[in-house]
Amino acid sequence: MINRPIFITGIGTGIGKTLISAIIVEKLKADYWKPIQSGDLETSDTLTVRDLISNQISVFHPETYRLSQPFSPHKSAAIDGVLIDAHQFIIPKTANTLIIEGAGGLMVPLNNQFLIIDLIKQLNAEVVLVSKNYLGSINHTLLSISVLKQWEIPIKGIVFNGSEDKYSQEYIVNYTGIEVLGHVPDYNTIDKQTIIAAGNHIKL
Repeated sequence: MINRPIFITGIGTGIGKTLISAIIVEKLKADYWKPIQSGDLETSDTLTVRDLISNQISVFHPETYRLSQPFSPHKSAAIDGVLIDAHQFIIPKTANTLIIEGAGGLMVPLNNQFLIIDLIKQLNAEVVLVSKNYLGSINHTLLSISVLKQWEIPIKGIVFNGSEDKYSQEYIVNYTGIEVLGHVPDYNTIDKQTIIAAGNHIKL
């Protein structure tokens, strides 16, 4: 029996969701789906993850919305003359585990009433939260975990990406009780071998 989909979200933008998505896709030989691509269509997250995967099992499902501008999806959609319709987000049919990568953080708007967190709830997914250590990241991480709990969205665990800060990480774990799935260090080069090796740092 296939588990519910895993939604990769972050405590903000530029946290490393795509990198962590690639690592988990490769580790689980899972399928990948990015529902909304906002900007960078020639070097989309789907293409980036696909190019980092070595296995022949993973399937890369097309985005529901491909928006031309690198802004919040609701702004990009308005510029493109598109209205993002929540009913258009239909999980791809697959017998495989499905990794879904979000856009930005949990409270990113897709339209005037629908946020990324609404999409997670609609898709009945469980969350892997990606955190990164910087000044303010404790606040952003605790807020993200708090809102997920308020919305009764299951949290599979947290992945710390980048340089370590034991004070921040220990506080987050002790305060929230969330399981740490791993820590992915900074890499000078990101390639297929890096992604395979990084999977050893993730418990899934």
